[in-house]
Amino acid sequence: MTSNTVILADGSFPEHPAPLMHLKKAEHIICCDGSARSLHEAGMEPEAIVGDLDSIDPLIAGLYSDRLFRISEQETNDLTKAVRWCIDNRYDNIVIVGATGKREDHTIGNISLLAEYARDVTVFMVTDTGTFTPLLQTGILSAFPGQQISVFSVDPGTEITSAGLKYEFSGLRLGNWWRGTLNEAVGDSFEIRFTGGPVIVYQKFE
Repeated sequence: MTSNTVILADGSFPEHPAPLMHLKKAEHIICCDGSARSLHEAGMEPEAIVGDLDSIDPLIAGLYSDRLFRISEQETNDLTKAVRWCIDNRYDNIVIVGATGKREDHTIGNISLLAEYARDVTVFMVTDTGTFTPLLQTGILSAFPGQQISVFSVDPGTEITSAGLKYEFSGLRLGNWWRGTLNEAVGDSFEIRFTGGPVIVYQKFE
């Protein structure tokens, strides 16, 4: 699956073929602030550079001065600013790359924000090891036998039931992040059912 719009966050620049494929095939590449330099060095150009612009390289800012969008408020991070920019421009099919690495606190924050973004756009995150997919309601996800799966609940009161996993959930409440990790798919798809929500599902690459 490819996405029309890719947001490149300012984490570690992708190395795995999967996130790189999304970048290379994207119709629109939106950079979060400082990530524009990495994109430029990889031989690609951003359509827009969005954020508070406090970490953008001055040379890059000069080169792409016609596509800088400064949003100075500090109530949201640059990734959220980029997502909101996409929504305002009716780019509603988004894949996020480069959102992990460098700082663990940023990584955790970026992954958790998927649950909020999913209320407004179709979105998922691709890293160098796998994908994160937010679910607002029961969903069936494609997989392969033995694929490593982890499930995270944003609300610890959410009750989760699964079908198609090696260690099935049956009304399980994930009171801590580790509880839904280190599972695996037994076939070519699996189902996550839950009340409340939302839920974020990680699937490791083969």
